[in-house]
Amino acid sequence: MNAWILIGLAIFLEVMGTFLLKLSEGFEKWHWGVVSIICYTACFWVLAPALKVLPVGVVYAIWAGVGIVAATLIGIFAFDEKLGAIQYACIAMVMIGAVGLRLTTTS
Repeated sequence: MNAWILIGLAIFLEVMGTFLLKLSEGFEKWHWGVVSIICYTACFWVLAPALKVLPVGVVYAIWAGVGIVAATLIGIFAFDEKLGAIQYACIAMVMIGAVGLRLTTTS
């Protein structure tokens, strides 16, 4: 399977794991915590083959950067979290870096 598709799936699983971890309320709602752990485990299972093809620094930067942006959006829309203008600017720079890495890296 294409390494970029694997990274995309890993990002989805990691963000879902983070969303579910938030729903677990510090594992007080343990069933959400268990599903969160399953998502994180699957994330790494899917991410590993991409590391065979692409540089680890690029994979990690894109995985983390896009995950940060996605988690931020979930926080805003699902949990009504607020951020300041500087925080949004910093997150935008993370996304610009992730897109730049994707556009300049070939598998």
